[in-house]
Amino acid sequence: MRTLTLVQSAQPDVLAIDAASGVIPRRDRTLVVDVWYPARPAAGAKPEVYHAALPSEPPNRPAEFDVPGIAVRGATPQRGAHALVIVSHGYSNATAALSWLTENLASKGYVVAAIRHEDPPITDRSRSAEVWVRRPLDIGFVARELGQRFAGEGLVDPARVALVGYSMGGYGVLTSAGAEIDPTSAFVAGIPGRLLDGYAHGASGRAEVAVPGLRAVVAIAPAGGGLGVFGAGGLGALTAPLLLIAGDCDRTVDYSTGARAFFEQARQAPRYLLTYRNGGHNLGLAPLPAAMRDRLWDLDWFEDPVWRKERIVAINLHFITAFLDRFVRDEQDRASYLDGLTTESAAGVWPPERVGAWDAVSPGTGGITVWKGFQRRHAEGLEWRHAPAEPAHR
Repeated sequence: MRTLTLVQSAQPDVLAIDAASGVIPRRDRTLVVDVWYPARPAAGAKPEVYHAALPSEPPNRPAEFDVPGIAVRGATPQRGAHALVIVSHGYSNATAALSWLTENLASKGYVVAAIRHEDPPITDRSRSAEVWVRRPLDIGFVARELGQRFAGEGLVDPARVALVGYSMGGYGVLTSAGAEIDPTSAFVAGIPGRLLDGYAHGASGRAEVAVPGLRAVVAIAPAGGGLGVFGAGGLGALTAPLLLIAGDCDRTVDYSTGARAFFEQARQAPRYLLTYRNGGHNLGLAPLPAAMRDRLWDLDWFEDPVWRKERIVAINLHFITAFLDRFVRDEQDRASYLDGLTTESAAGVWPPERVGAWDAVSPGTGGITVWKGFQRRHAEGLEWRHAPAEPAHR
């Protein structure tokens, strides 16, 4: 892995807008991006240990933590036409807490770039407008910049790009993928300078957030639904294959107006929805670091009240890998992991005469309808929905 610094010039300074005059000041925006890639590490090279901090409950200082990695900083890249995955974290999150995903995808042959958005603290909501405006801009800029740069280095195929976002990052990747902001929303109208209007249908700002070569989008517990950011029709403009992952007890961004509604509205995209029954919002970050165990606030950044995080990570990686392999790398055999699954995971049947070993893994064939790749008696508590793209004239 390596870390890059990118500068996007003359960006609108959301929080410095003069309400009286409407003048929008501009400043250069610096973005740090962590990049993971297939590599040839030197013998004896030590893997990276990631260090980061997340806002803690006021008045406590930010809580610092470490995440041990498997990547080697500065290792020689394995060059080739790899697919590029842009990852956007949640509000006030850190890329270190997404290494469960970034390292894993790189080990499977993807180049993965996770943006450090440098959000204001989530504990200070007076500055949240900056986050809503900047997320799609950051994603579009980094995708275009790195697509060109890495293609020139012989590292990626710029025509094979995917977006993955968690929470606020989920809102960001949906917007960059084509979902349109609803300018009639009261929340959208309240953003300084009406800067979110630039992501509405036909607005000039759409070009600034667009991602060339986009093949697929993954949104984990995406934000925006409960605030009516996309309205009733904004997701209808999205055409890239879409995987939504959410818990139906999400108290942060709401499931019914969020991921569940987005799935129904994105009718022009082939789409999937993985739902964790009784799962909450915290589906996107790594298993709990030891340093975050002392306060419930800190623990709740990482852990779900019901689901084991190790299991969440394994399930997420299973479906994200199959989805990206199929739609970004055109590996059509991955369709058997995605299509034709029983809606209720527990409804899958393992015929008595086909029991086999206790830890047998379902092939999804031969009368075994347990979800392919899941172990016997371990496909529980999940829901899977799939819908094909509908003709545009509808």
